[in-house]
Amino acid sequence: MGRVTDALEEDLILKLVGASQGRRILDVGCGDGAPAAALARRGAIITGVDTDPRMLAAGRERARAETVEITLVEGNAGALPFPDETFDVVLAVTVLCFVDDAERAVGEMARVLKPGGRLVIGELGRWNLWAAKRRISGWLGSPTWRAAKFRTATELAKLIAGTGLTVIARRGAIFYPPCAACATLLAPIDPWLGRCVTFGAAFIGMAATKPQQ
Repeated sequence: MGRVTDALEEDLILKLVGASQGRRILDVGCGDGAPAAALARRGAIITGVDTDPRMLAAGRERARAETVEITLVEGNAGALPFPDETFDVVLAVTVLCFVDDAERAVGEMARVLKPGGRLVIGELGRWNLWAAKRRISGWLGSPTWRAAKFRTATELAKLIAGTGLTVIARRGAIFYPPCAACATLLAPIDPWLGRCVTFGAAFIGMAATKPQQ
């Protein structure tokens, strides 16, 4: 189930990013560098930023294992350590649900994005069986899921629009429940569903552009 789910999410994010050859891309909350490595293989100039030194170490190990070049920097989404208008694309996957001030984090992503550049957000959806299971885990004591905040596509779009960016695409993924048999059965139609609707999706992808000055 994990492989099926990860593949669907990665495919959605890569499609929202679009052409990446030669583009400067920032992966905010890069974790162990999986999306960054996928984009580096496509020819992107990748920088990843994360607060956790252990994740950055895992990202460097991944880059070595996959023989790709990724610049990894320790930093916070609420105060990105980069000058204004540095990147062609800024990417953040399952980051906003865990930060204390999502508005500030998105504002920082917009700040370091070049005019005409693209912001791509991937977030955990609010109304689905996966979110329900995670909420229950939080109630039962999981510190990770107790702190998480799940959003709808409308809420994400409003958050992004508040920075002055224009949302150009919203997609859903992972419409099946957390069950391996369901993942295998429903994965082939998942991309089609995601183009039609976001309600019920465990994962929501959104792309926005920064106006040209």
